[in-house]
Amino acid sequence: MTGASVSALLRQTPGVPVDLSCLDPAATPGFSGGKKRAGREVAALGDPLAELHTRLQAASTAGARDRLLLIVQGTDCSGKDGVGRHVVSLLEPMWSRSVAFVKPTEEELRHNFLWRIRKELPVAGQVAVFNRSHYEDVLVVRVHNLASPEIWQGRYEEINRFERRLAAEGVRLVKLMLHISPEVQLKRLTARLSDPTKLWKYNPGDFDERSFWPRYVDAYEVALSRCTGPDAPWYIVPADHKWYRDWAVAHLLLEALQAIGPEYPPADFDLAAERARLDGEGAVSAPPTRHAVRRA
Repeated sequence: MTGASVSALLRQTPGVPVDLSCLDPAATPGFSGGKKRAGREVAALGDPLAELHTRLQAASTAGARDRLLLIVQGTDCSGKDGVGRHVVSLLEPMWSRSVAFVKPTEEELRHNFLWRIRKELPVAGQVAVFNRSHYEDVLVVRVHNLASPEIWQGRYEEINRFERRLAAEGVRLVKLMLHISPEVQLKRLTARLSDPTKLWKYNPGDFDERSFWPRYVDAYEVALSRCTGPDAPWYIVPADHKWYRDWAVAHLLLEALQAIGPEYPPADFDLAAERARLDGEGAVSAPPTRHAVRRA
């Protein structure tokens, strides 16, 4: 990677309307190379990502409130699941969690749209990944007229207030919009029908949704424009190339954790005394050797 950080290259500027037609979904900002090189570089980020994540968890044991929430949005076949398999898997599994927000249940529909989101937020030291999120309530709901305009129009500011509160509570938000072209989506849908191992992923409704592509573009542009800010930025990730998508998301995660800057906490006990106790125990009652055990 050369030049500016990936965060700086992909972050959307608050107050500037988003026009997705001006953003090439096949672009590779910040990266020069191909699939093999991208794969090697993503793999090389595994150790630093795991180290930072371990520090994040360790700091939480001493009272630090920091945690990270990765929100992944995109049309069908944009790679939301792929991000989980190839990038999020690099983190420490004990302190990671992934949540896929599908069609709301009857119980969820009886509550405010943020109710089910609040239940899944990360705790201190944790990284949570939302595959779809509260933004579905200004995307799908808007595209398919599932609520009146008066309802979904008011949700933009409600989302902004919600995300400002999260940031104030120590949640670092990284919001991704995986940007693909309709041509690439069609290619990936077709590939699912040609691979018996991927038939389970194919939903005839995914093809039907393609007829709403222009409406989804409009809905995304409004959400990206109205719900971005210094504490809750959107990053638009060109995703026609899966290998670039993974490379970019891995770097965004790394940069977000580096920005938090977690550190291992100091010991909250007398370190010298504990070392002396262990040294003394070892001198007094050293465990028998293997040969001594055999003779016994």
